[in-house]
Parts: sequence; C-alpha cells; structure tokens
Amino acid sequence: MKRELTKCQLAERSISKKYRKEIWNPFIAAVKRYELVEPGDRIAVCVSGGKDSFLCAVLMRMLQRFSEVPFDLVFLSMDPGYKPENRQKIEENAALLELPLTFFETDIFDAADKTDHSPCYLCARMRRGYLYSEAQKLGCNKIALGHHFSDVIETTLLGMLYGGQLQAMLPKLHSQNYPGMALIRPLYCVNEKDIVAWARYNGLSFIQCACRLTEREAQEEHTGKRQEIKRLIQQLKQTNPQIEDNLFSSLHHLWLDTFPGYLHDEQEHSFLERYKNQTK
Repeated sequence: MKRELTKCQLAERSISKKYRKEIWNPFIAAVKRYELVEPGDRIAVCVSGGKDSFLCAVLMRMLQRFSEVPFDLVFLSMDPGYKPENRQKIEENAALLELPLTFFETDIFDAADKTDHSPCYLCARMRRGYLYSEAQKLGCNKIALGHHFSDVIETTLLGMLYGGQLQAMLPKLHSQNYPGMALIRPLYCVNEKDIVAWARYNGLSFIQCACRLTEREAQEEHTGKRQEIKRLIQQLKQTNPQIEDNLFSSLHHLWLDTFPGYLHDEQEHSFLERYKNQTK
C-alpha cells in the first residue's frame, strides 16, 4: 500500500519536482554564486510568518539535508506585537511544515506605530537588530532573510525614482553593530510570482506584514510606492518580457567609468578624479 505523504513532504516534493526550475535551481544558484553558506556556519533562518520567509526556511532545511557542506540551522521567529490570530497562524504553518520555531517577543509594532517619520524604516531597523541579537545568543554567525529577486529589483527602482540614487540590495553583508555576524538572502534569485505559485499549489496561506500601518494601507487598496513599482514593472513586461531579468542583470554589470559620481565607503567621488589622471 502506497504511503500517504504529509503536507510538509508534499510541499518539499513540489519544490524538487514541479518547481525545480523556478525555485530550487535559482535558490541553489544564489547559494553557490554568492557563497552564502560555508562549512561550520550556524544560520538562524528568520521566519516572519509570510510566504517568503517560510519558503526560505523549507529550502534551507532541504539544502542542509542534501549539501556536502556541513552547517547548522535554527528557525527563529520574532513576535513584534502580532494579534493573537496572526501569532496562531504562524504557529500553525510552522507545525504544518514541521519547522521547530524558536519564538521571542518584542514591542516593535508599538514603537513604530507611534512615529510619523518613516515607521516602516524604523520597524525594519529594529527587527534586524533584535534578530541579530537573538541569533547571536543562540550561537549563530548568520541570519537568513526572505528577500527575493523581485524585492531586489523593486528596491533598486524605488531608490532611483524616489530616492535619487542607484542603490542595490546585496545578497550578503556583514553586520555593522554585531561583530562576527552576517546577513544572507538565499531567495535572491527566486521570483516572487513563483513563490506565490508554490504556496497556492500546496494550499498554503500565510500572514502579511500584520502591523497596524500595513492594515491601514491595505484599506487604501495598496497605494504605496512599492505597489506602484510593481505595477510599473508589469506594464513594462507587456512590451519587454525580459525586463525583470535585464534589471537584475544590470546590477551585476555596472559600468562605473560611465557614471559622473558615486559613493564608496561613504565617501563621495567624481568622474573628474579619473578624468584628470587620464592622458590627454
């Protein structure tokens, strides 16, 4: 008699079978290309409760199982002030996907909700600090976040169109405030649409950000700048289906010699520095 697979086993199997090209291969490509996992690492996979972080956790567990590189995993989840139903949903999904979450509580949502100046930025900064701190207490040297391919190109366009700067999102970086700690983004090459497809295929539902600010924005039908950028990319894809790949590729092929100015190590530089040293 054929053994019936659990929901967790079916979700993993769909990654290695149905979504191998869309999810597993890009995930492995990012891990190898950017050297995200090294022997002896102890990585805290940070599970916020959304589709991205849960998929990241499942992928990292599969990688640990199949990889020849020895490394340890911790599945870390911060409760920044979730409503009880959102906390319950996270716990239910963790049980469903057989992820042993380590929870800790903070009051980040209350702090961010009380400021009128960039509450989302404050929330993100505080989240990262708490995650670094807790991961370090658990003996980890890296935290893994669920930022994906779509986040990378959207963030770049947001910086250009609304911030007046060309600034990308790195696949890994050292922590400035927690020596010996680093951040990695294993979903760096995985498109958000494929994450959505995987979740729907497996009948999985996840929470959104769940903060009070996000709930207010949802009531305003997603009028935020990131949603505007998402719509812009979709419009551009109608005439150029390769637009997302081209945007992503451009981040790896920067012609610095063609830029009139740039920042390096927080120092501003001008093309005139090179121009004056060139032979006339």
